[in-house]
Amino acid sequence: MTSLALHLVVTDADYAARWYVDALGATEVSRLTLPDGTLLTVELDLDGTTLAVAGEMPARSMRAPIHDGGTSAAFHVVVPDADRAFTRAVDAGATVYEPLWDAFWGDRTGQVLDPFGHRWAFDQHVRDVPADEVSRLAAEMFA
Repeated sequence: MTSLALHLVVTDADYAARWYVDALGATEVSRLTLPDGTLLTVELDLDGTTLAVAGEMPARSMRAPIHDGGTSAAFHVVVPDADRAFTRAVDAGATVYEPLWDAFWGDRTGQVLDPFGHRWAFDQHVRDVPADEVSRLAAEMFA
């Protein structure tokens, strides 16, 4: 495992595993299935980060964020081509949350919501920006 592993609750672990493989380029590592055939969790590798997906378990207060009106976190994936990664996710069924743009801090970035309510940002570094310029531009943007 990496020093940070993500465990996401989704509406359907099998569908989610296939979606993350298709949309994000993850690789399936393993599946944990209970004796009754219930799929408990699927472990994926996303460029060295462990991404485990598990179906909802309402009795254990585990629900996908799509049921709660969204998520409080965004997962940022550094990619060599943000446009390509963003388009791949949208083509796989993601909803555009924030269109691609050239951000003031030097990244090309855009965000999508996956079918389960998790937010993903695709970040491609395109230019170095001095810290004082980032501060000035942030202040202008949020003024």
